[in-house]
Amino acid sequence: MAVEKVTMPQLGESVTEGTISSWLVQVGDTVNKYDPIAEVMTDKVNAEVPSSFTGTIKELVAQEGDTIEVGGLICYMETEGGSSEDSGEQPSTTTEKEESTTSNEQSDEDQPMKKRYSPAVLKLAQENDIDLNQVTGSGKGGRITRKDLEKVIDSGEIPQAQEVPKAESAQTEQPAASAQQAPKTAPSSQPAASAQPGDVEIPVSGVRKAIAQNMVKSKTEIPHAWMTVEVDVTNLVKFRDSKKNEFKQKEGYSLTYFAFFVKAVAQALKEYPQLNSMWAGDKIIQKKDINLSIAVASDDQLFVPVIKHADDKSVKGIAKDVVELATKARDGKLTNDDMQGGTFTVNNTGSFGSVQSMGVINHPQAAILQVESIVKRPVYIDGMFAPRDMVNLCLSLDHRVLDGLICGNFLQRVKEILENMSEENTSIY
Repeated sequence: MAVEKVTMPQLGESVTEGTISSWLVQVGDTVNKYDPIAEVMTDKVNAEVPSSFTGTIKELVAQEGDTIEVGGLICYMETEGGSSEDSGEQPSTTTEKEESTTSNEQSDEDQPMKKRYSPAVLKLAQENDIDLNQVTGSGKGGRITRKDLEKVIDSGEIPQAQEVPKAESAQTEQPAASAQQAPKTAPSSQPAASAQPGDVEIPVSGVRKAIAQNMVKSKTEIPHAWMTVEVDVTNLVKFRDSKKNEFKQKEGYSLTYFAFFVKAVAQALKEYPQLNSMWAGDKIIQKKDINLSIAVASDDQLFVPVIKHADDKSVKGIAKDVVELATKARDGKLTNDDMQGGTFTVNNTGSFGSVQSMGVINHPQAAILQVESIVKRPVYIDGMFAPRDMVNLCLSLDHRVLDGLICGNFLQRVKEILENMSEENTSIY
């Protein structure tokens, strides 16, 4: 028998960590290689972690709610083959040895991960008033795990922040407060919100926290600029409405306006590939494939699955992909492959009745297009007012990669394509 380590897999090209939402196995269970053993949430996808081996679960190192970095240990498995000498001691013994080594030999300087706390650790520390600086971590690089805190709580000896004597000078007090206290109090300039009687406190889930972190990263790193064009889609509306019932009966799913917008964007990106680019520090990477990310909301979660090679697909093919990806997102069945490779994002904000909005760019892409609601308005044409179906297209752009001229030309091309979509010159198939 050999004891093997099972680690957090890479669940996306830019994913660095995942949160264990639920274990699908228990200690003592026998599993085959590739069997799902846990459900994991990331900022991009809810996924099942497959077993790397065939064997028996020996120890679940990560707890439900723990956030583990890619490559981090989540459990031990006992497998056939190898020798017990090669595999070392049992997981529990190994853990005890690591803890002993950590407590006796490592200093804070040797523990680069010590002050990187998972949400579960922070919550447990705050609930039990534990000073994290006085806890020795058994995780990689000295990182404090949830099991470390549970041991502290079980021991009954709760380490609390040491008070600085009042006789000391203000110069001594200030560094002690800022450097030594656990991160549980917001800076005085930005007081933390506190619940009042009657308020409802809603815990922040792993996915919501990941979304928040990505939005902050996008707005902090990317200099956003934006522009809007107004498009007359009267002919497109007539064309789609004349075909939607026949299409639904024949194909089994709806022919939406959004499929036509995605088709127009994919065509325009072939002519203006600069918008199909990404910022890479000292260079700009212009992507060959046109893979369009589409935003799909489900309760308090936001997913951005990808339509691969959208420029090679018909309106029907795009409509099918949109329906399938949206259904998988709402059913929690999106896969890694569904989420990877996006080069430009198209967001159907019109489904909420929005008429104008500014999207936050899907990092590391260079732009996002908001397709707003189609609204019938009086428009002055050929010396008279006439009712027309109008829609706003709002483009947010990364000003490091793109400038107003190229983006303006791109939007004008999308506008031209959409305004010329009609039964006479547009094919659905």
